[in-house]
Amino acid sequence: MTAQALTRRSPVAAWFAENGALAALVMLVVALSLLSADFLSVTNLLNVGVQAAVTAILAFGATFVIVTGGIDLSVGSVAALSAIGLAWSSTVAGVPWPVATLASLAIGVACGLVNAILIAYGKLPPFIATLAMLGIARGLALVISRGSPIGMPEEVSRLGETVGYLPVPLVVMVIMGVIAAVILNRTYPGRAMYAIGGNAEAARLSGINVSRQQLVTYALAGGFAAVAGIVLASRLSSAQPQAAAGYELDAIAAVVIGGASLSGGKGKALGTFIGALILAVLRNGLNLLSVSAFWQQVVIGVVIALAVLVDTLRRRGTY
Repeated sequence: MTAQALTRRSPVAAWFAENGALAALVMLVVALSLLSADFLSVTNLLNVGVQAAVTAILAFGATFVIVTGGIDLSVGSVAALSAIGLAWSSTVAGVPWPVATLASLAIGVACGLVNAILIAYGKLPPFIATLAMLGIARGLALVISRGSPIGMPEEVSRLGETVGYLPVPLVVMVIMGVIAAVILNRTYPGRAMYAIGGNAEAARLSGINVSRQQLVTYALAGGFAAVAGIVLASRLSSAQPQAAAGYELDAIAAVVIGGASLSGGKGKALGTFIGALILAVLRNGLNLLSVSAFWQQVVIGVVIALAVLVDTLRRRGTY
């Protein structure tokens, strides 16, 4: 968007251009509250938050990658592998659950580092490298579990419970969102992510070690995926090798709907959070309205396409 285009736009148009996801969420909530009397109930709203939790945590990690201009298709499989690693080591191998939890997080970070090594040093396109990891992580999850669910330790399963009226997954989502926002806005790696996404060559010439920052970026994405896998397994009280299948697409969609640019250099944790809420609210509302699950996929696909179209128009300076 050029400076002249910004000055020509009215304040209202400028606000909608920068906060389109929030405006869409508000309009969606208003519309669904008018169409369904059950939508605004406390129970349902908390349910929406729980439904958004896993996707949002995955999407926070994906935000780091997309801000750099990359893509990570492996986060769903990494989430499943991390949860399987925790469940297997604690229940089958007899490892204390705190150690097993740390090992699970290490699995996620390790997967992210492998992605980054293939991309930064092997010069593979991010799409290919992370697509390969998608298959590797899912395959390892199936091998370790022998294709069957593994029970989670009782202490870890409490992450999927509700304390008082507050679901624990909701709390974990907020904490991970704050961590993502701090990393993006208050740390050197976060500033480097924006610089690399804006222009990788210029970032390199300015003294940023692009390869090293890619290691940090994909490691963070893997770590967030591990947390998401633990939360999902806690909700199910078991780690399932096929869990989180397709969640990587929802994560990418949440980031894009939240205002990030697939070309890199743009994206915020808050926008990603709003994008995840939009997906959860949309699915929840369509369920309340008894809309077929097949049509739900169509609606969500249209929403994603519109979000990418808006991003394209914004970058061309026509929106």
